[in-house]
Amino acid sequence: MKAVAVEPGLTPIKEYLQRQGCQVVDMSSHMEPSVGAVVITGLDKNVMGMQSAIQQVPVISADGLSPEAVYDRVKDYLR
Repeated sequence: MKAVAVEPGLTPIKEYLQRQGCQVVDMSSHMEPSVGAVVITGLDKNVMGMQSAIQQVPVISADGLSPEAVYDRVKDYLR
């Protein structure tokens, strides 16, 4: 399964995804190409100026979502 990149500040979501068996990496400007989805806070859709860098990867806004709901969306993208 591809890894999921998670924006800093989403620790509860990161921990929940890890407990569900997801490989989680910190979001950075040098993410691995094997990242299958990116989870952001939703506060800034162009986090760290990365919009062009992650065009081919689904971006999931965690704004207003529980860790369980984020996991459900991650599963949909990583099938």
